[in-house]
Amino acid sequence: MAINRTGFQATNTGVTIDKDPSAQLTYTLDWTNWLETGDAIASTSFTAAARRNDPTPLTVESSGITGANKKSYVELSGGQANKTYIVTCTITTDDGLTDRRAFRINCINRNA
Repeated sequence: MAINRTGFQATNTGVTIDKDPSAQLTYTLDWTNWLETGDAIASTSFTAAARRNDPTPLTVESSGITGANKKSYVELSGGQANKTYIVTCTITTDDGLTDRRAFRINCINRNA
């Protein structure tokens, strides 16, 4: 089930969120305001940009469509502490429109 994580921050380089390397979490992108009335997401795909020689890359565990086919979600795991990853989502709608969005994951060790 997709969970809409809060904590995304808008910066001058785009949207970012912090993630602990040991966390496996689901992130949701809401396309409702972008979609035309009556249109819905037909397919979605997510990629996590791989880093060279990364012993623990950020991994896409699963992804899909939720929220009356107006939202896409991705479950991410891994990542190396003190590294930033770019996650890109591409959607195609029932009307044949295609778009993509990207956000950055900052992997940081979180302490209690």
